[in-house]
Amino acid sequence: MDRIDFRSDTVSWPTPAMRKAMANAPVGDDVYGEDPTVNRLEAMAAEMTGKEAGLFVASGTMGNLAAILSHAQRGDCAIVGEDSHTVQAEAGGMAVLGSIVPNPLPTDQYGRMDLAALEAAVYPDDSHYPIPRLILVENSYGAKGGYPIAPDYFEKVRQIADRHKLIVHMDGARLFNAAVALNLDAQEMTQHVDSVTFCLSKGLCAPVGSLLCGSAEFIQKAHRARKLLGGGMRQAGILAAAGIVALSEMVERLADDHAHAKQLADGLAQIPDIEIEPERVKTNILFFDLAESASVTPETLVQRLREEANIWLSGGYGRSFRAVTHYWIQETDVSLFLKTMRAILQVEEK
Repeated sequence: MDRIDFRSDTVSWPTPAMRKAMANAPVGDDVYGEDPTVNRLEAMAAEMTGKEAGLFVASGTMGNLAAILSHAQRGDCAIVGEDSHTVQAEAGGMAVLGSIVPNPLPTDQYGRMDLAALEAAVYPDDSHYPIPRLILVENSYGAKGGYPIAPDYFEKVRQIADRHKLIVHMDGARLFNAAVALNLDAQEMTQHVDSVTFCLSKGLCAPVGSLLCGSAEFIQKAHRARKLLGGGMRQAGILAAAGIVALSEMVERLADDHAHAKQLADGLAQIPDIEIEPERVKTNILFFDLAESASVTPETLVQRLREEANIWLSGGYGRSFRAVTHYWIQETDVSLFLKTMRAILQVEEK
């Protein structure tokens, strides 16, 4: 890459192997179901998540919305974490396009809705209320620093769902980060949910796309929802080829990204004007705050990192920052980040 970019794992460029696979991909018309590369990718995704079928979609937002539209109808209700990506960062799609009512609940420091509160949020069969239909969960949980949630929590969510005949969908944008962090395979992470979306274009490094996986009947419905959302692509095998490389070569190496995030967190914890809880960093995302006592403003910090070391960091969170590691961030880049931070904040090298 032409910069050291900690803003997100979505900035990652495709690998050389992906570019080669894309150039040589067999293609067909995927709207007709005739693209062999897309079909292969969808089958791989279904097998890896333990589901019957998969659907290649343009983005995680499209995948989540296609899932919600396929599981629920106008006037239905979805119980969901109030700081989840589905509620906070997907343009209100379930309400705007689906007329599906979100019922947001608080989450704990790991991104889990309280189980008693979750069950209490299931509306009774009463004409005053929307019809409860869905529970939406997320893993890893982005707003809580990419924290990986263990399957036993979702088993309990499943039990609540079964008691009330509800459907469970997982936004697994960084599903494989969670799985690698917990030393589990993806099937173990998704065994208690009816459907799951995961992204290819974050830590897995593909340029475009996500997969939606579930039962064959559900995926048939999701095909229609994808078409409704403008997501029917033609010779999409060129994109799917990179996804096949991602699932074949990029999953296990996510542990390197986690190690680099931990290296960064531990180093930041040694800088007096930085506030961080390094023990909470379990995957490739970390949050830290710039103390009020710091000699620079948050805006100046972002600007000087870029000017002095070509390091790109997300601002816009007040005194809080998010840093994300990925394939194109190496140990030397983390060391340069820490060295530059100490210089900007006028902290002597140890």
